[in-house]
Amino acid sequence: MITTIKIKGMSCQHCVGSTKKALEAIPGISNVQINLEKGEATFDGKVDSQTVNEAITKIGFEVI
Repeated sequence: MITTIKIKGMSCQHCVGSTKKALEAIPGISNVQINLEKGEATFDGKVDSQTVNEAITKIGFEVI
C-alpha cells in the first residue's frame, strides 16, 4: 500500500535526508521517496498515522 503525506517545513536537501531517515526508521515502512518541491513523502507499508506524525514532529516538521 502506497501512502502519501504532506509535510510542512522542509526547505532543503538536509530536510529531505532527515525526513527520509526518520520514516525509514519506522518498522513496516519501505521505499521512502521525498519530494521537496511538493512538500510530500510517499512510502510503502501499512503503519499507524500517529506513528508517522510523531516521527515527523520529532525532527521539527509538521504533517498537514
